[in-house]
Parts: sequence; structure tokens; C-alpha cells
Amino acid sequence: MSGKMQEIQGRVKEAAGAIADDESLRREGKLDQATGKVKQAAEKVIDKVTDAAKSVNRAEP
Repeated sequence: MSGKMQEIQGRVKEAAGAIADDESLRREGKLDQATGKVKQAAEKVIDKVTDAAKSVNRAEP
């Protein structure tokens, strides 16, 4: 699952927990959101490293 999807899933869980007054579900939703944000940051780093590697390969004679 992508980071953005996990973050959205976490928001839904947190909202459902708030509506149902279920603190455990709210915490799980917050954890999913945080995990999604970390995944998104990692995905950005991987993309930048991949782009940098490609540009280095193109610059080699």
C-alpha cells in the first residue's frame, strides 16, 4: 500500500474511532497516518536517489 493510501486509511480509522468513541481505533488511525507519512518521505528519497543515479549514468562518457 502506498504511503498516501495508508495515511488516508488512518484518517478514516481515526474519524470512525471518534464517532464510535473507540480510543483504540483512534490510536490505530493516528499510527496509520504517521506510518503513511514516513512511507511518503521514504518514497520521495528513493525517487531523488534514483533520479540522481540516472543523471550520473547519463553524464558518464
